[in-house]
Amino acid sequence: MKIFAIRDESAQEQKDLAYLLYYEQEKRFYIELPENADVWEMPLLLESFVKRGETTVNSYWSKIWVEQRIVPPDRQNIAEILRDNQLKEYDEYALLMLAMGRCAQDDYYLVPIDEKELPEKITKRFSKRIEDVLPLENHCLLVFFRDGAVKKCDLQKHFEKTKAFQILLRKPDYFQHVQMQTGGYGVEWDVNMTVSDTMLYRIGKSIPLTMEDFRNFAMYRVINVAEAAEILGCSRQNIIDLTKRGKLHPIKTSEKSTLYLKSEVLKRNWQ
Repeated sequence: MKIFAIRDESAQEQKDLAYLLYYEQEKRFYIELPENADVWEMPLLLESFVKRGETTVNSYWSKIWVEQRIVPPDRQNIAEILRDNQLKEYDEYALLMLAMGRCAQDDYYLVPIDEKELPEKITKRFSKRIEDVLPLENHCLLVFFRDGAVKKCDLQKHFEKTKAFQILLRKPDYFQHVQMQTGGYGVEWDVNMTVSDTMLYRIGKSIPLTMEDFRNFAMYRVINVAEAAEILGCSRQNIIDLTKRGKLHPIKTSEKSTLYLKSEVLKRNWQ
């Protein structure tokens, strides 16, 4: 992860106005705003976030801010520009670094900093980023946060009033494909279908469980075909036959392995 302070060259007092974070592998940008950000000091695109009291700019708008500061991909001489700067392809980050974020429209620029240089109030936000997410029934998510909190988040009402999410109401299977956003900044189904970690933390109802509880369950209560065969004292082929006949119900099947709940396999010995 690369971190940059956003500063204004025209300001008499040089200070960090915001922070740009870049995740290299995923090529994702995020902007973090100070809690006491002055709307009059902010870049134009970020003013609305300050006015709404939002301190994190999502990846979509963070990328828009970056794109406003670099040569657009449809520039007539873009091939020549890339060649002159030894770039094999259009790369937002590489182009941004050519002038350290400077552009003709304003006086903002970037200064590389170490993560240790971030203000404590900014780094505290990282503790509430998402560690993992599990889709549940009825458009609910079980969300694991870095601070150890586990919350059940009901997104039904949010989907009903937000046009972009209507497809998740019509296609329940699509909901199951939820993914964590880069950096744990939230969850997403598509680039324009995201829910922030802040919102999930706010609306979620705390569950008295931990991530370790789920790890222990997976370790001790989920077994493969070989383990199931050992418990029932039969061959692996018998386990496969029981599965085909609907006597055992795998919780996950792939070309390489099939997994079962240990409790269901044990119950076969009770019959």
